Amino acid sequence: MTPRIIPQPLIASLSIVPDPRQDINKKHLLIDILVITLCAVVAGAEGWNEIESFGREKESVFRKFLALPHGIPSHDIFRDVFLRMDPQPFGKAFLQWVQGIQLETNGRFVAIDGKTLRRTLDRATSRAPFHLVNAWATENGLALGHVAVDGKSNEITAIPKLLDVLCIEGCTITIDAMGCQTKIADLITKRKGDYIFSLKENQKGLFQDVKDFFQISEETGFDGIEYETFETIEKDHGRIETRTYYLSQDISTLDPKHHWPNLGSLGMVRETRQVNGKKSVDRRYFITSHKSDVRLFAKGVRGHWGIENKLHWVLDVTFHEDLCRKRKDASAINFAWIRKMAINLLRKDTSRKDSLRRKRLIAAWNTEYLLKVVFGI
Repeated sequence: MTPRIIPQPLIASLSIVPDPRQDINKKHLLIDILVITLCAVVAGAEGWNEIESFGREKESVFRKFLALPHGIPSHDIFRDVFLRMDPQPFGKAFLQWVQGIQLETNGRFVAIDGKTLRRTLDRATSRAPFHLVNAWATENGLALGHVAVDGKSNEITAIPKLLDVLCIEGCTITIDAMGCQTKIADLITKRKGDYIFSLKENQKGLFQDVKDFFQISEETGFDGIEYETFETIEKDHGRIETRTYYLSQDISTLDPKHHWPNLGSLGMVRETRQVNGKKSVDRRYFITSHKSDVRLFAKGVRGHWGIENKLHWVLDVTFHEDLCRKRKDASAINFAWIRKMAINLLRKDTSRKDSLRRKRLIAAWNTEYLLKVVFGI
């Protein structure tokens, strides 16, 4: 029986991934291998044996829309394909798909941050663990892509590569202190985006100038200084957190050597915490290309942490990425693309308000829900 064709953007995007195998070894179609793997990961599978077992248990379902000329592939075939696939075209397929499902991005925030795949350390070859620089659509809750580097210290070179493949026009890019670089600001500006950069000691002179500016401004009550301010208060389990955001276009006090492309304002966040009667105050400093709108600044700063608790935390706790021992050749990077596809599919499904962990369990138990999540049917 001819498999039923499902017109689906995900399948169309995966179909452009080149097959790394020679024709003589192609008993199983690459698209079949990728679709089965993705469905298995959505449903909770993590290893090659689990993916094979999932495929065999659901073979009658997969035969409705996959060719499967020689049945379900073995775990060795799944492993071999992911070892040998080129991560770059696989990444392009992911980007093509995610750009198709992403909502209108004009004026939205994209957070960029790095994450190490800890178990990819290879002591036999003295290779450091892979480090991925990830992009996250803060408001849409979607993983937008990643670039792999050998070690956290190479984030600075990876960020421009990631920005080059993203559509950032009209977006605000939020990056922590590691990526606070003039070349990165210049690239974002040329691509018609905006930026909010966190400041720390890696930009020592600029950091000190901005810190001194706000310290003096606070001491004088911002006398004679144009600024905007916005405050939020959060209460939870006896803890009270007050965040006061400041944004000032007065950049004239900066040392002229601090030339930042399209620099518009200096920002500060004063965080006051009260826990069990004890009070602590912390201040963080920023530069941004935005020349006004402190509420937008606050939204960008606060939303940046979404990449930590909605992507990195989920990858480690729900998808066990830090425990994954796939490290040979390209398998770790390729499987990282699959995980991000699974996260996006599960987040995109709004028919249930369950956690991602529970959605994965339901997808494993309920075939109709699995098909709805992955194929929209």
